[in-house]
Amino acid sequence: MRALAFFMMLAAGAAGAADKPAPLDYVNTLMGTQSKVELSNGNTYPTIGVPWGMNYWTPQTGKMGNGWAYTYDADKIRGFKQTHQPSPWMNDYGQFAVMPVTGEKRFSQDARASWFSHKTEVARPDYYKVYLADSDVTTEIAPTERAAQFRFTFPKTDQAWVVIDAFDRGSYIKVLPEQNRIVGYSTRYARGPLPKNFRNWFVIAFDKPFASAELWDGDKLQAAAVNELQAGHAGAIVGFATSKGEQVRMRVASSFISLEQAELNLQREIGGDDFDATRAKAAKRWNEVLGRVEVSGGSVDQQRTFYSSLYRMALFPNKLYEVDAAGKNVHWSPYNGQTLPGTMFAGTGFWDTFRALYPFLNLVYPAINREMQEGLANDFKEGGWLPEWSSPGYANVMVGNNSASVVSEAYLKGLRGYDIDTLWQALVHGANNAGPMEAVGRAGVEHYNKLGYVPYDVGINESAARTLEYAYDDFAIWQLGKALGKPRAETDVFARRAQNYRTLFDPESGLMRGKNKDGSFQSPFNPFKWGDAFTEGNSWHYTWSVFHDVEGLIRLMGGRDQFVAKLDSVFTMPPIFDESYYKEVIHEIREMQIAGMGQYAHGNQPIQHMIYLYDYAGAPWKAQYWTREVMNRLYRATPDGYCGDEDNGQTSAWYVFSALGFYPVTPASNQYALGAPLFPQARLHLENGRTVTIDAPGVGDDKRYVDRLRVNGAAVDRNWLDHRELMQGAKIDFRMSAQPNKQRGVKPGAAPYSMSTDPDAPPAP
Repeated sequence: MRALAFFMMLAAGAAGAADKPAPLDYVNTLMGTQSKVELSNGNTYPTIGVPWGMNYWTPQTGKMGNGWAYTYDADKIRGFKQTHQPSPWMNDYGQFAVMPVTGEKRFSQDARASWFSHKTEVARPDYYKVYLADSDVTTEIAPTERAAQFRFTFPKTDQAWVVIDAFDRGSYIKVLPEQNRIVGYSTRYARGPLPKNFRNWFVIAFDKPFASAELWDGDKLQAAAVNELQAGHAGAIVGFATSKGEQVRMRVASSFISLEQAELNLQREIGGDDFDATRAKAAKRWNEVLGRVEVSGGSVDQQRTFYSSLYRMALFPNKLYEVDAAGKNVHWSPYNGQTLPGTMFAGTGFWDTFRALYPFLNLVYPAINREMQEGLANDFKEGGWLPEWSSPGYANVMVGNNSASVVSEAYLKGLRGYDIDTLWQALVHGANNAGPMEAVGRAGVEHYNKLGYVPYDVGINESAARTLEYAYDDFAIWQLGKALGKPRAETDVFARRAQNYRTLFDPESGLMRGKNKDGSFQSPFNPFKWGDAFTEGNSWHYTWSVFHDVEGLIRLMGGRDQFVAKLDSVFTMPPIFDESYYKEVIHEIREMQIAGMGQYAHGNQPIQHMIYLYDYAGAPWKAQYWTREVMNRLYRATPDGYCGDEDNGQTSAWYVFSALGFYPVTPASNQYALGAPLFPQARLHLENGRTVTIDAPGVGDDKRYVDRLRVNGAAVDRNWLDHRELMQGAKIDFRMSAQPNKQRGVKPGAAPYSMSTDPDAPPAP
């Protein structure tokens, strides 16, 4: 196996005692890096950073501007890139790179590239190390939130160089030789027009005087006397004479605000720390964050997969704000180009992350989500809309209005101390208006509000997916409005719209189906057709997207038996597909096809909650069986360890929740649907000082079924846990069995929340 061995990671350092590794020691940042356009095994890169940092670093194997910055199968490294990239499909912004070389002076990305081997690579969140064979140089990196330290170990040579590449599309470099410094900025930006005043300023300081320093533009060196350059593609190359094994230390920090703020970030976050001190602080921070969830038992591979997934969940959205000289939070706004007070975050798509990532933040890391909610209020104040995908401002990608879920759930689960009144205004505005682009506000809102659905035949793509997600988003807004004490005249409209999912249910097929403006169903209809009326999936995937009213869906399908049979058929059908809408087999289709689980497409988000719907229909043992099957078959802490895109922590959040034994099917409620734990014991150390203890003695592949359940000592028959009881500290005891208990959790009252059984809800149409 080419992945980093577990014991190799332990040998690399970090905090744990020899007999009990720290959580960080289990993390493999290479999980998911063996990916490509045609097939995603995660589409990740080895992130070197601290939780929710403003920037990260990664070795760069791809060419400049390639979203696949690092792929496991690559042979050469072209540089070490500062990145803000949430996914290869979104690509990057404000990136720049550095690269050590020796011998002939070379600075272009291909000329400076060096062969490397994973055998000499140590890839951890707090530390990266690799040997660059062509230059005989070892590079090490240790990060902070907005800065990093590099340590280059050179051979004996009078031709040691460090290349600074500010990338193309507009950049600036200045050499300050008397200070051993390089300063500059990058304006490279992947998505849409360049935002106003967008510059990622950087300052790079060396601990060794320059023997030479030259600037370059594209592929041409500038005259030696030139020490400042603004160009399409600016860079620098600084030279040293080094002895064998000499270490040259480089410190770097950046800012979206100004060069002066970049200098402040450098001094505040690194100051006089040496490399090892910076690394130790990063490791400490990671162990604090990862250690909030403590799992025991299971295999080493399961623990590695768990903590590698948890690490991914603590990366995005990342901070876009900085701390000024007065100690106040400030940010450059991608919406109006101004520098303004307060927090802001970027790099997340709510279509992915509303499902499980944000629910996990609300449970385990509410303080950081409180900052994120403040940032969302600033998004609305400065841009007039909430982003559905931020990278760093509005990105026109994906569907839905799922900021409604992210905002509502946070307040419903107890977060306070931010401007919820502004966020309420933002949700109402976004729900009732089409935005400046299809992925902001609600495309097709005039049809949806009038007809109860977005029609298939009015030129709005993925209409059925939009309808289903808008209906859940309306439910979330209704729930928040009630919690805020809004009058029923204001909130009931959202409750009624939350039932709009019913308009697309086709009794003939028992599935969701696009509908034309005149009320007729889309025809012809192929439930295996990807895209078209749906988003990156087909009707078999999206039919289950009634997160808030599963009981209502059960009734539409004719009752529990028919519903369970429909769920079962997802796994037993062959993985056939119709790709004609895309005119090619997109990677999400291929990932479903090769997973060996029929039509179940866990590699993409729309169906990830589906397994837990057995809880609502009186067959919880089937949820217990299939959650473990998915964890066993589709996740592993290896370079090919995911079964599709690891989108901003969502696919990882499914695993982490499922390994704990429960999942937030309806985020804008206070309930979690039950599965079964992966580990014999788990502890959630909550921010309020309380602990959730989950015990499942003897659990394993051969004892995966829940025979009995006790919560705080009391036997319970229900198939859900309550958020409030967890936040008070809870002891949850699972008694596991080799055979399913088909008497437990089967009564209608055992099912998790559905709107159809909510006495506050208006009658269903």
